[in-house]
Formats: sequence, structure tokens, C-alpha cells
Amino acid sequence: MGVTCVSQMPVAEGKSVQQTVELLTRKLEMLGAEKQGTFCVDCETYHTASSTLGSQGQAGKLMYVMHNSEYPLSCFALFENGPCLIADTNFDVLMVKLKGFFQSAKASKIETRGTRYQYCDFLVKVGTVTMGPSARGISVEVEYGPCVVPSDCWSLLLEFLQSFLGSHTPGAPAVFGNRHDAVYGPADTVVQYMELFNKIRKQQQIVFPHR
Repeated sequence: MGVTCVSQMPVAEGKSVQQTVELLTRKLEMLGAEKQGTFCVDCETYHTASSTLGSQGQAGKLMYVMHNSEYPLSCFALFENGPCLIADTNFDVLMVKLKGFFQSAKASKIETRGTRYQYCDFLVKVGTVTMGPSARGISVEVEYGPCVVPSDCWSLLLEFLQSFLGSHTPGAPAVFGNRHDAVYGPADTVVQYMELFNKIRKQQQIVFPHR
């Protein structure tokens, strides 16, 4: 995989989420991008079980368990303000067995689904972010395949993003700052999706309490 930028696209004025997605994909097709199947990224939130917190009024911690269809054999567990663990898909079964320590937050499932597009060395994914039955926002992921060091290709990525996002082009992702000259990996993309999902949750004013 290459260096990737994940961002949120605002819904166009007077348009629905789906209509805005169609406008974006039409722009990509006009640029010459070709459809390359579909993708899905999902996230479920867990909080520390109250039985593990003791009687000191300790704040619980959140953990995000995520899947990315680009890595069908992997599961990603991101701890709040902590490391990202990459495990195999049996991790989901383990979470059921750990329910005495971590409990699934109510109505916490959030995901984005959409179409993958290939344009030269760029892989673009435009997705509809949903919580339950409702569309809540739009995700845009752009990957530049030939490069694995963010500092070597951010200007190129930015130029391409500007070509179809215009004034909604994002700044450099926070994960780039942490590893500017380091090799970019799948966990960095999942962290960006976690940040995007949390941003959309806040916009919908859905906040998970620390137990």
C-alpha cells in the first residue's frame, strides 16, 4: 500500500449525502478514473466494563475495533490515546469472551461504504458514512501507490486532491506529523478513519460516556 489521506467531504448545499457522492464520483469519472469494485471500513466502540474500574471513580477507557475491506484477514484495535493493535479476524471472537472487561457501547457501529476508483497511480474511495439506517456524512480516501514516505509525496497527493475536492481539500493528516519520514502503514489509514468517525459522531452529538 502507499501513502493515504482520509478526509470528510461536506454535503453540498441543497443536496443530500447521496447526491453529493454522485457529484464527486462523476467528477472522478470525468477525470478518467475507472471503477475498481467496492470497499467498506467499519468501527465498533467498546468501553471498559464498570466492574473493572474499582471504587475510586476511575474514568474508563474507550477501544475502537475496526475492519478495512482492503485487509480482509485483519482486525484493528485502537486504544484511546494509545497504540493500534493489528490482529487476525478471530479478535472479534476474543472481544465476546472479554465482555467482563470491555463492553460494546450502545448503537456504536459506524461504517463507510462506497466505490473504489483507480486513476493512474492513485486509488480513490468515496464512501457514505452510516450509523444504523441513516447516512451521516461522506468519506474520501486517496492513496498514492508508488510511495510509502508521507514527506516524499504529500505535495503530489495535495495537488490531486485539489483537482476534484477544490476548496474542500484537507490539510495534511495528523498521522503524517507523527511519522513524517517514517514508512506509512495500514494502521495509519485506520487511525485516520477512527478520527473521521469520531468527528462525524460529534457533529451528530453522539458521545460515548466513560463508565
